[in-house]
Amino acid sequence: MTSPAPRLLITAASGQLGRLVVARLLRSVPAAQIAVAVRSEKAAAEFSALGVTAHIADYTQPATLEAAFAGVDRLLLISSSELGQRFPHHKNAIDAAKKAGVKLIAYTSVLHADRSPLGLAEEHRQTEAALAASGVPFTLLRNGWYTENYLASLPSILAHGAHFGCAGDGKISSAPRADYADAAAAVLASTADQAGQVHELAGDSAYTLADFAAEVARLTGKPIAYQNLPEADFKGALLGAGLPEPIAELLANSDTGASNGALFDDSHTLSRLIGRPTEPLAVTLAAALKG
Repeated sequence: MTSPAPRLLITAASGQLGRLVVARLLRSVPAAQIAVAVRSEKAAAEFSALGVTAHIADYTQPATLEAAFAGVDRLLLISSSELGQRFPHHKNAIDAAKKAGVKLIAYTSVLHADRSPLGLAEEHRQTEAALAASGVPFTLLRNGWYTENYLASLPSILAHGAHFGCAGDGKISSAPRADYADAAAAVLASTADQAGQVHELAGDSAYTLADFAAEVARLTGKPIAYQNLPEADFKGALLGAGLPEPIAELLANSDTGASNGALFDDSHTLSRLIGRPTEPLAVTLAAALKG
């Protein structure tokens, strides 16, 4: 008698990463084996229409998490988007997973979280420590930078003929969000034991922000220069552009981290995990500029 196929659940499934993970899983896993946790009835209805089991659950409401996780074998814990509240949210999910008897938690952390100088890495370190203390088997998906993090700046770059930042000559090994989603899906659907695995995930090739600006210039035929600023000045520019203080702080701090190697990795773990090369910057940029 064969054992039943594992039941998989994705938290925060209505977010940008979560939707991509579910779409990727549906290409290789029967919908009946997939469940999601979302916060709205509308999102739940969208996933239900795909044949996926949808639960209304919220990181701030532990009882809803425990109910959603019942009967789940492998859980993808996608990190909360609420800066400063990430760890309490994640701790609620970890505790609920333990109570529900989840057999494996895959957590989307940040590249080299254990030694990263990025300010955003602290809540990931706290979460990783909570996972280790929980007794629940877990694997870490330490995601590097999403190429999309820079695409939102394209209108401003084109308008000003310049890309501003404070990353210096730091190399950035980014990949599109879809590549990281494919990695998460591969881990969830894998027949191999994933417990204890730490995946440092990043793009196959790296670039500086000067390289990024040069690529935009090449693709558009417009003169685009990279202007490196002190961190405080870059943060001020972001605030002046209307970004909220926490986001401006995060982006400026991340650029400074990049200048110190925080967003670089050349292990090619991501491409090995997804079974293909990661999408190059030029391809992602060309698609964004057309769209």
